[in-house]
Amino acid sequence: MRRTLPRFSGGEDRPGKYLGGWGSFGSQPQKGVTTYGLSQNRQRPFAGAGNAAIFNTWRRFRGQVLYVAPPFLIAYAVMQWAIERNHYLNSKPGRAEFAEE
Repeated sequence: MRRTLPRFSGGEDRPGKYLGGWGSFGSQPQKGVTTYGLSQNRQRPFAGAGNAAIFNTWRRFRGQVLYVAPPFLIAYAVMQWAIERNHYLNSKPGRAEFAEE
């Protein structure tokens, strides 16, 4: 592959061929680009935000609760059983029951 020489890349040394600084390459503006604007007093950035937040949160919660809640409930039940079992095994009756082992 042949490298491009600096003299072929355009620049200040070639009059009429200057590409411009970064982001401004001196080309024609792009055609067919439409820009729309809205007056500041017509914009409502938080229009319906409270209502949408409540109902969107409920919709997302309802869609995910059956995936999240059962594992948490099972983990909570197992942890409670383990805590109760630990308290029993470290109590007087638990030590007496398993003293022979």
